[in-house]
Amino acid sequence: MSKLYLVPTPIGNLEDMTFRAIRVLKEVDLILAEDTRTSGKLLKHFDISTQMMSHHMHNEHKTVAAIVQRLLAGETIACISDAGTPAISDPGFLLTRACIEAGVEVDCLPGATAFVPALVNSGFPNDKFTFEGFLPVKKGRQSRFLFLQEESRTMIFYESPHKLIKTLGHFVEFFGADRPVSVSREITKLHEETVRGTASEVLSHYTNKPPKGEIVIIVAGKSK
Repeated sequence: MSKLYLVPTPIGNLEDMTFRAIRVLKEVDLILAEDTRTSGKLLKHFDISTQMMSHHMHNEHKTVAAIVQRLLAGETIACISDAGTPAISDPGFLLTRACIEAGVEVDCLPGATAFVPALVNSGFPNDKFTFEGFLPVKKGRQSRFLFLQEESRTMIFYESPHKLIKTLGHFVEFFGADRPVSVSREITKLHEETVRGTASEVLSHYTNKPPKGEIVIIVAGKSK
């Protein structure tokens, strides 16, 4: 029976790969990979020989229709990203929506995603939160910060290391120097760390110690 599987992959530590994920990747007819070179190393580690096809943000608009047709013809296909859960700030959303519209069954496996451990490790309220993902680089960035100034829920952001200082500076500017912030870096990897403090304190820390690796920022909401 045709089905699209969204399969999370480890964000660092390969031990976070689930038994079910390995089985599904071995059994499907095709694996859609964000970067076949990166995913090739993962598949080799787990002795998975399933055929791969490139599926990323630069080609997904062109390939979705053909993939849906293959699924409608009876194939089973898995979609993976370089790390974490597909469609969470990674390719997968467009294909998922197209499959649902076409009546193809979609099954998202539970598994690794970076923002959950970062949120829990922050110590901030997590009963309600908003996931912002990556902020706009230029257009719309200031207006987004102005909108979020009144947000009372805990906020989650993804950021690249070379933009972290700029973003922390904007937190100080728009949210205030004393707003609690938690930055988790290299989650599940050898040099994993979480730095907590006020926006100004965390900015000072990373100004003196330039960051490396994958970064998740957790910001406390505005106090009521």
